Amino acid sequence: MKLVFKKIVLRFSFPAGTSRGVLKEKPSWILNVENNPLVVGECSVIPGLNMDYTDDASYEEKIQWTCSTFNLLYPQLDLDQLLYFFCQELIDFPSILFGVESVLYRINLSRGNDVFDSAFARGKSTIPINGLIWMGTIEEMKSRVRDKMNEGFSVLKFKIGALDFEEEYRLISQIRAEFGEGLEIRVDANGAFDSENIDEILKRLGDIKIHSIEQPVKTGDWALMSRLCLNSPIPIALDEELIGVNVLDAKEQLLEAINPQYIILKPSLHGGIKGTLEWISLAKKMNIGWWLTSALESAIGLEVIARLAGTMAPEIPQGLGTGGLFENNFDSPLVMLNGTLKYKNVKA
Repeated sequence: MKLVFKKIVLRFSFPAGTSRGVLKEKPSWILNVENNPLVVGECSVIPGLNMDYTDDASYEEKIQWTCSTFNLLYPQLDLDQLLYFFCQELIDFPSILFGVESVLYRINLSRGNDVFDSAFARGKSTIPINGLIWMGTIEEMKSRVRDKMNEGFSVLKFKIGALDFEEEYRLISQIRAEFGEGLEIRVDANGAFDSENIDEILKRLGDIKIHSIEQPVKTGDWALMSRLCLNSPIPIALDEELIGVNVLDAKEQLLEAINPQYIILKPSLHGGIKGTLEWISLAKKMNIGWWLTSALESAIGLEVIARLAGTMAPEIPQGLGTGGLFENNFDSPLVMLNGTLKYKNVKA
């Protein structure tokens, strides 16, 4: 068995606007076992966000080391030993670790051992998900809202912070007025606001009953974030704040210091599957809510995240509806159905 890799460039179907800029394409590296197309994994990065990615050359050097080491150790170790080894060695490379974890998962699956077996994976249940409204012009965003509502979504997440806030606020207010409080609205600021304006922004978002705001201010200011979580009229969710916090004790320290209402978890950014499960375990212990979302993976990575989510039978909508973003995506067994994610083409 020989593990190899190749780079792909995923092209967005439309310019995907965030407060960090507009995304038109993004890279991923696909791990696969030669002569077995079913054993694959994805190392997905968002340049400028992933701390384990600086440039293609150094990133591919680490992936090459990973493949060479995998090929050397595979005949000597069992899958659990391989997993333990790479979880230690790749602790600061969560996107590569997630790719390796996915490969080992699929090797297990090929042997009839589905460690993520669930009603979802058997096609017997669905996972509730939010519809994602990317930044664009106000008219573009209104059109996307109508499309998502027609697709059966009852939870929408808006990317905010790139346009003038007054425009964004008017749009969300109009959506709230039109669809009422039966529509759950989440917003993701990607750290766009600061200590000078965030209190007023939170108050106004509270006035229109926003469910939660994701990463309202830039990372690193734990004192400010702690104050906001304590006093905000709407719940606050951490996302970018968790990136690069890979050791269990440091994770616990961060959550105790800030005490957020929610944490948002992306395996490619937050420690692979192992690191994500650590975050969830801590969150449950501290009575902090959580949900899983993707880091703009292709269908390959998204399937593994969805299978992981399925084992937890989540009731709160997850952020797993981004698989249709790319015009050159892979085929996928995942389909969106009335605001939920369903696994198709599986044995009953």
